[in-house]
Order: sequence, then structure tokens, then C-alpha cells
Amino acid sequence: MIRLEEILDKVEKHHPGDKLDLIRRAYIFSAKEHKGQVRASGEPYLTHPLEVANLLAEMKMDAVTVGVGLLHDVVEDTLTTLDKIEELFGPEVAHIVDGVTKISQIQFTSKEEKQAENFRKMLLAMTDDIRVIMVKFADRLHNMRTLAYLPSERRQAIARETLEIYAPLANRLGMGKIRGELEDLAFSYLDAKAHEELKDLVEKNRKKHEAFLAEVTGMVQQKMREHGIPCFTQSRIKRLYSIHLKLKKQRIAIDQVYDLLALRLITDSVKNCYAALGVIHNTWRPVPGRIKDFIAMPRPNMYQSLHTSVIAGGQPFEVQIRTAEMHQIAEEGIAAHWKYKDGKLVADDREDQRVSWLRHLVELQQEMKDPADFLSTLKIDLYPAEVYTFTPKGKVITLPRDATPVDFAYAIHTEVGHTCVGAKINNRMTPLRTKLRNGDIVEIITQSGHKPSRDWLSFVKTSRARNKIRHWLTEQESEKAIELGRKLVEKEARKYKQSVKELLEGGKLDAILPEYGSSKIEDLLSAIGYGKVSAKQIIARLVPDGVKEAVPEEESKITSVVKRVFGLGTDAKLQVKGFDDLLVYRAKCCNPIRGEEVIGYITRGKGVAVHSKNCPNVQNLLYDADRKVDVVWVGAAPAAESYAVPLTIVTEDRPGMLAEIAAAISDVKANILNVEARTADERGTIDITVEIPDMKHLERVIMSIKKIDGVYDVSRSSKTLNIAR
Repeated sequence: MIRLEEILDKVEKHHPGDKLDLIRRAYIFSAKEHKGQVRASGEPYLTHPLEVANLLAEMKMDAVTVGVGLLHDVVEDTLTTLDKIEELFGPEVAHIVDGVTKISQIQFTSKEEKQAENFRKMLLAMTDDIRVIMVKFADRLHNMRTLAYLPSERRQAIARETLEIYAPLANRLGMGKIRGELEDLAFSYLDAKAHEELKDLVEKNRKKHEAFLAEVTGMVQQKMREHGIPCFTQSRIKRLYSIHLKLKKQRIAIDQVYDLLALRLITDSVKNCYAALGVIHNTWRPVPGRIKDFIAMPRPNMYQSLHTSVIAGGQPFEVQIRTAEMHQIAEEGIAAHWKYKDGKLVADDREDQRVSWLRHLVELQQEMKDPADFLSTLKIDLYPAEVYTFTPKGKVITLPRDATPVDFAYAIHTEVGHTCVGAKINNRMTPLRTKLRNGDIVEIITQSGHKPSRDWLSFVKTSRARNKIRHWLTEQESEKAIELGRKLVEKEARKYKQSVKELLEGGKLDAILPEYGSSKIEDLLSAIGYGKVSAKQIIARLVPDGVKEAVPEEESKITSVVKRVFGLGTDAKLQVKGFDDLLVYRAKCCNPIRGEEVIGYITRGKGVAVHSKNCPNVQNLLYDADRKVDVVWVGAAPAAESYAVPLTIVTEDRPGMLAEIAAAISDVKANILNVEARTADERGTIDITVEIPDMKHLERVIMSIKKIDGVYDVSRSSKTLNIAR
């Protein structure tokens, strides 16, 4: 176990005269609160906060942050409250402890929702004080180093979260060393076989590679002395996960990885960086297309360096040239430059771009209500932009790989995005879904009055573009919903021979608004229009006592109001849970079968669309959690109800196979409506459409076919057709 005095020595070295007494008190308090607790490894729990504090001290963090490292789990894992932490250690410590403490007081509907909300909390706290993420990184790093003691399922989940969230976040914040170790540790658990094979391969050649790097290091130092360029050097062998990604992406052998071996040359000025590059190229033959100038054009995480690949004695290797300050930023990232402001630790001016990106990310993520959507776009945003594009005036716009002109337009301004109708890339007209490449000069063509298209959501890559488009669509749909809600309320009020104006007098409606999660009348009307609240229910609450319902209008007359907006009738087989008077129809893209798991989506202008839960369109449509509704099948299936379901069957190519399949379908009393068969590579593919009444019957058909020898796979394909009788 690390000793407290070792931690204190490290803090004193980097922060002479800092609050060492705070660290001592935090240690005593943490030891007392965690007494009797043990980790999965069997060690006393105190070993974990001590190791976290030690990692923070090695990151050169201040005494407050190191103290928080000792206290970071006491609120979450003991009976200690945040108020107690503030009382004993002050508001500064309590604020950071709160930022790293997971939410436990709220009941979440799913693990995904809990994970999403904890990340939201962490991101918000980070933008306020960067020490929050430093503690989280140290906590995660030590947990990953000791992950072997946890059950397999938990190991996988933690490793995946580390690889998808924490490692990319460390990269976006420029913390290369932490990112590298987190990636390698996660890789070792997520693909143990590939990790071990690659590790063995690297270790097998390590001595040879180290000897080669020592030789070229000596040559570089000699050449720099000859040219009067002061420098010191480092060498490295590429980390395992980075090698794995390159081999997988480029489908090459390990000896074709040009940056497997690298030499870092650190000098005193930008001028000497470029001078050193010239010396390197005069010494060894450069690899064409492998020169990258990240000094003139820094990466989004503010990384700066010159990269070139050269070949010495048949062995390719990379040379990275940078100043000492660039090297510190490359290794430590946002931890390299920070300052105190209003009692909090914030990035200095040099780091503002990194933090402004984070603030922008938080703003966008706050607009998202759906946990799955939040997590998926967070993962996209955490990966650094890889495409550098330019406006016609030369401004650099950095975007993620596969970004399009629409992403470019929204990166410039929301209105430019909303009104874009076309784009010129390198002075040539191109479609809006064109993927941008490094160096493209992009001119956006706009048209006043033009509006965003829902289709754009299928190809935009940035969360900024995606959220701006969704926000605009939601606003438009909300106006329609308010209009429809008002019409439905008016219709319902007329049943009692009341006007809406009369019913609203006296503040009755204001009194019940909170019961329906609304703060103003428009919110409630929108909810009625979306089908979240029943107009009948609201009016029944508002009519004066003693006023009886008049002769009700014919259902068709009331429904016609909805039909004028929604454009079609209801499907009697389906019903939204809790409501029996909403228009419901099966989506044409998947036309779900009775008995199949379904989900409802409140559309603009068409009622509640019901999709199969496996429908590929569901993820594109259900970006607004408020518009999801539970739908159930009601009543027994009428004798005349049936569905035409296309199946794709993959088989061995042999005589009589089609006849056996037809017999198997007939055995379970299903009809065949259409058959098409083809063969290739000694395999047969049969597209067959069967007529069935419900999901259970379809399952029997599939099971019957799968029992045939030589049938490799049976799957439901494309869309199901409803057969009218």
C-alpha cells in the first residue's frame, strides 16, 4: 500500500507550501469512514483512495484535488453526507466531491438512463472545475488496473465504458498518457485473445526494436549537434491498442505500420522544429504522404507537433518534433495549464479552446431527453475531429470523419444550416450528403425561407447539426400539436354546451396544470395534441358541478377533426395504453404482426404510428422520449385477419429442398403466396412469402423450416403486408 508521506512529498515538490494538513485530515477521515470495507481483491478499501490520491499527486495536482482523491468515495459508499464534507473540509472540497459522486437518490427506469444522467452530472461539473475530471480519471485508472478481481460481466461493462467514454475524453482533453493506458487495459479485457497475440508479437521483437531506436537516437543527436539545434530525445514503441486499431482499419501486417517505432525530438523553438525536420529528411528517405504539420494546424485537443515517417536500413519509423511546451501539453493535456479563479481551478487562456468545446458539448447534451440518444451522440462527440475543411475565406472548420456539407453549414451558424440548399466543394456543385475530405474548400448555398429536412438526420455526423435539426422539427410539430389540442378541447367543451373561454375563467385550468406536467396552457394543449393527455379528461375537470353532458356528438364527427390533421383512421387492433380514443395505425415500413412486440410514436399529422421494436426505422424516429408511447394489441384476432410475411431462407444447394420447405410450411397450416429461388457458391437462397394470422403462427412456421436438414438460416425480410379480406 502506498504511504501517505510519499503522496505528501510529491505534492510539496510541485506545490511548495500547499495545504498538506488538508490531505492529512482527509486521510484520517477516509480511513475512519471506510474502516471494515474491503475491495474485491480482498485488500482494505483504503488502498483505493490512497492510490487515487497518489495518481493525482503524480499528475501534479494541488492539495485540494489530492485530498478529494482520498475522499471521493465517502459520500457514495458510506453514510457520510455532502454537508458533513463541507463542514469539515470547506465548500471547495465538497463541490468537487459532489461532482465525482454518482447519483443515488433518484430511481431510474434503466441502467442506460442511470449511466446517462451520471455522465451529464460529471460533464456539467467538469465545465465548472476541471479537477472533477482529474479525480475521475485517477479513479478509473486505478479501477482498471485492479479490474481482474471483478466478475466477468462487470469487467466487460467497465472496460467497454472506459474504451467508449473515458479514453476518448482523455484524448479530447489532450491527456495522452492516461488515454494510452486506459485503452490498453480495456483492450486486454474486451478482446483478450487479440491482446495476448499482439503483446507476444511486440515482445518477441522488443530487443531488436529497442536496439534500432537506440542507434537512430544516437544518429539524430549527432546530426542536431552538427547543425546547432539544441534537443533531447525520447523513443517509444506504439501502444498495443493503437497498433490493433491500425492493423484492423488498414488490414496490413505489423511490419507495414510506419509509426510502430517512433522517435520524439524536443527542441527549444518552433523555428528549430522546422530546421530539425529538414535535417531528418536529409539524413533518411522520407515516406511520401506521411508528413503532418500539427504545429501550423493543431489537432482539436490542442496537440502540436511535426510528424514525418522515414526509412533507415529498411525499417520505417516515425519522428515527432516539438517544443518542450508542446511536449508537456501532449503528455499532460488540460492538466498542464490551469489557474485559480473564484476558488475553483479553471483552464488558462491557452486551454480555453479545449474547455469551450466541452461547454458546447454540455449545452447540446442538455437538450437531449432520451438516454440512448445522449450516450450515442456523446460517444461520437468524444472522438476528435479528423477532417480539416475551409471556408472560401480560409477559415478552418474541423469536423468528424464522414461529415457532410450540412454539418459544415451548422458549424458556421444555425441559420446557415437551416437555410442551406446546396454546396460547392472545391468550386464544384455536390449533393448535401457528400462526405468531406481533408483540405476541401466548402461554400454553402443558402435560400431564404428554406427549412431543414428530416432526411438530413440520416446522414449528418455532428451532434450540433443533429440537435439543431431536431430542435427545429420539434418546434414545428409542437405548433401543430397545440392547434390540434385546441380543436379537440373545443369539440369536447361543446358536448356540455360550454365555451372554452367560459371554462377557463376562475383559474381552474391553472390549478390543474402541474398535475399534467405543464407550466402554461400551451404545454397542456400540446400534450393533448400529441395524445399524451385526453381532452375529455381535462374538460370533465373544468365543467361546473351540476352541468351534465349534452347528447354526445357522433364519434365520427369528433374524430373527423383529428382525421383532418392526421389524415387517416384508426387501427382497431391496437390501442395506446390508458387511452381508447386515439388514432393508431401500423407503420408501413414494418407493418407489425399481431402479438409482436411493438412501440408507438406520436407523429405530426398522422396519429400514433406503431412499429415493430426491431424495425430499423425506430432509432431514427424515436429521438424525442416524450413522443414514445406504450401500445398493446387488443381483442382476439378476427378470422379474416392475416398477414403476408416475406421470409429469406439460406440453404445448401440440393435437389428437393424447395419441396421439403413447402411441406414444412403446409404442416403448420400456413399458405405460401410467392416463391423465388436462386443459387450461388453451392448455397441456395429462397425468398418465400407466407400467409399467417399472428406472431405465434409465424414462429411455428420458422421453427418448422429450421428443422429441415441443410437449412442454415431463416429470417424475416423487408416489410410485412396486411391482407384485406
